[in-house]
Amino acid sequence: MYSIDNKAYPCATSLTMRYIGGKWKAVILIHLIEKKRYSELRKECKVITERTLSLQLKEMEEDGLITRTVHTAKPPLKVDYELTDFGRTLIPLLQSIAEWGTQTAQSNQRIKVLR
Repeated sequence: MYSIDNKAYPCATSLTMRYIGGKWKAVILIHLIEKKRYSELRKECKVITERTLSLQLKEMEEDGLITRTVHTAKPPLKVDYELTDFGRTLIPLLQSIAEWGTQTAQSNQRIKVLR
């Protein structure tokens, strides 16, 4: 049993899913393996609404997975996101998830690859 912020997690898997669970967190995190400006991330994650992307980024920042850097030197305002050292520990897991998805898509005739 694990506990974070007075919330209990019955196993290590549920603890992991606390950080990367949901529809978009793993997708966003894999895009942030390389540091990105918000605008770049937005372009790469077109299917995610701007509101959802902002909320997910805020949650992951609060969880210590990513950092947000605001550059105010000159307009327009620029915001960078990148994985923290803690967030980087997820890279092998995220890559394994992506690899599994690719293999599954290639071997399952019901799955159509859309471009």
